[in-house]
Amino acid sequence: MPLDRIRSTPLDDAPELCRMSAAQLTSRYADGSLSPVEATQAALDRAAEVHGKFNAFTHLDPQAALASARASEARWRAGAPASPIDGVPTTIKDIVWVRGWTVHYGTKAVPGVDAAEDAPTVALLRAAGAVLLGLTATPEFGWKALTDSAFSGITRNPWNPDRTPGGSSGGAAVAAATGAGVLHLGTDGGGSIRIPSGFTGLVGHKPTFGRVPAYPASPFGTVAHIGPMARSVADAVLMLDVMSGRDIRDWYQSPLAYPKLAPLPPRGLAGLRIGVWNTPPRGSVAPDVRNAFDAALSRLSNAGAVLHPVTLPGSDLWELFNAHWFTGAATRLRAIPPDRLGEVEAGLREVAEAGSRYSATDLVQAQTARALFGGAFDRMFGELDVIVSPAVAVTGFAVGHEVPPDSGLSRWTEWAGFSYPINLAQAPATVLPCGFGDDAMPVGLQFVGRRGDDAGVLAAAAAYEQLGA
Repeated sequence: MPLDRIRSTPLDDAPELCRMSAAQLTSRYADGSLSPVEATQAALDRAAEVHGKFNAFTHLDPQAALASARASEARWRAGAPASPIDGVPTTIKDIVWVRGWTVHYGTKAVPGVDAAEDAPTVALLRAAGAVLLGLTATPEFGWKALTDSAFSGITRNPWNPDRTPGGSSGGAAVAAATGAGVLHLGTDGGGSIRIPSGFTGLVGHKPTFGRVPAYPASPFGTVAHIGPMARSVADAVLMLDVMSGRDIRDWYQSPLAYPKLAPLPPRGLAGLRIGVWNTPPRGSVAPDVRNAFDAALSRLSNAGAVLHPVTLPGSDLWELFNAHWFTGAATRLRAIPPDRLGEVEAGLREVAEAGSRYSATDLVQAQTARALFGGAFDRMFGELDVIVSPAVAVTGFAVGHEVPPDSGLSRWTEWAGFSYPINLAQAPATVLPCGFGDDAMPVGLQFVGRRGDDAGVLAAAAAYEQLGA
């Protein structure tokens, strides 16, 4: 759908302070024309309003947020901000530990965790002066690509409240899209940052695995990533820079340091070698999504990019991902007392039961197949700079459904095929808006790169963003 047919956006009724980027806010903090306390109060007010409409949050902590904002104000007045995001309102997904808050993982089956320490990402954000507003909604244990749970209810898409914002970082997406905070921490084990970013017209980045430390370890293992969600590539870069780093609690991390991203290296689109991936492992792409994607390809080509059709290596990536994801779900539910399992969502119990039927040999074979796929995926970038695809094969569909109604599909993985292969490859990927479907819902474009090249992927996405698509 052409942009001029979209009459309003979820930001249109937001106060000016809630529509500002991180750089806009901190520029005004620096010159004294705005206080982090004012920005934080505006974000808190907006968060309460947004939650009432769309059910985005599971916890808000105005007292702690304003205390943090006052400390930030003092640093800015002294000319000694902690980082480029000092005083910027930020949210955390309710699956990541925040010291002093109860993290519920979207479930009623077990008590929430009263976190005695910050997760590494939260500690890094806190040290950078980010103002933590609260926790955003997630489905139970982040198991699916939409956001509803018995614990927090249904989270709704601000572009159309009858539609899902996707998931599992759906609460973060709603907060970002409506201006309830500037920076938003999401997790992505199979698309959980990128799917809701695509469904709500945001920028979401799944980093190279290990760039951002994680603790406690996810039961879903090494397909699980942590990354930023924001309204611009620049804001995502600032947040990712702060969250990147070594934490000894994360054994899966490489001990190698990652260079800073900001400022991004200049990367124009002229001459950029782009692989075009337009067929997911299962299912098909909705016609209106394909139209928006084709229009994005035309913009890239007109800007001088060189497009090459590509097919991902591997014979059945859907089954390969299921072997990792379903067994992770089985592992997660083993920690729940048997007498409480009946309180777990039926779909998650079904996935966990399927996971429990994999043998140890099956899992080792899946790990071996994944290594072969990952190696072949890495080799694709000998001749390519980035790969592009639709973010999601469909637009946001009706709430209360794991799959689009009347689609004939049974599990979310069947419509999320542009997401989970990149988790298997542990590669960086950025999603950003590229248009609208026939239903006036956002459509996203995904840029994917070689492992370690977060800067290149984000720079390519920023170059596309500059086209004004």
